[in-house]
Amino acid sequence: MIEIDLSGKRYLVMGVANKRSLGWAIAEQLRKAGAELAFTYQADRLRAELEKLTANIPGTLLFQCDVTDENELDAAFSSLEESWGTLDGVVHAVAFAPRAAMEGRYIDTTREDWLTALEISAYSLVSVARKAEPLLSEEAGIVTLSYYAAEKVVPKYNVMAIAKSALEASVRYLAYELGPKGIRVNAVSAGPVRTVAARSIPGFVKLFNRFAEVAPLGRNITHEEVGHLGLFLLSPLSTGITGEVIYVDAGFHAMGMELPSE
Repeated sequence: MIEIDLSGKRYLVMGVANKRSLGWAIAEQLRKAGAELAFTYQADRLRAELEKLTANIPGTLLFQCDVTDENELDAAFSSLEESWGTLDGVVHAVAFAPRAAMEGRYIDTTREDWLTALEISAYSLVSVARKAEPLLSEEAGIVTLSYYAAEKVVPKYNVMAIAKSALEASVRYLAYELGPKGIRVNAVSAGPVRTVAARSIPGFVKLFNRFAEVAPLGRNITHEEVGHLGLFLLSPLSTGITGEVIYVDAGFHAMGMELPSE
């Protein structure tokens, strides 16, 4: 087994809500590899959760940052630069769509809900990459989280699927523009995992069970498997990979089966 040593490397992780978050799954693997970590949070409640999660990780930095607020983005990255100077990677695990936009028909999505979902779930990657660019070291990596619904219809995923499509297109454009600096940008497309956000999707349990039935490996994936892929994409083992959407879904995306409808 190849050991990944990230001692002396520093990574920013954005979007961790609790220990079941996929951003936290990646952060855990980075920490095990010896990396130093910083996290952003949106509200005091999430800060309290992060403080619990990181209580036994010495040197962890926490910064308030609402990705829709340019001033908070500027403040967070200014503080990060003051503390570390440089950055070796960013985990962008930020996504949100109003529940009302996930419950009804996609055709009934309101302009307000559309803009909210796209701004938080897709545009935030662009704004974060722009703020991070001056701090990123050569061969640094940016990893974001996507989902199969970006390219195929998943009932009830609705406007979030559109946001994930925009996110994946942004990965390619950012990879093109940051590539000359050696900075890589990739997306992890994970199968359904029992996170708080996922369980808020109508019909999630049915979808979760269907994936296990159809996937070639005959099961769903684990948080740890998502973490391993994130670790790989942020490590020197993946220096030739950029602009990619890489699946960790037990092979489900390779199949031609339909998901159940409501």
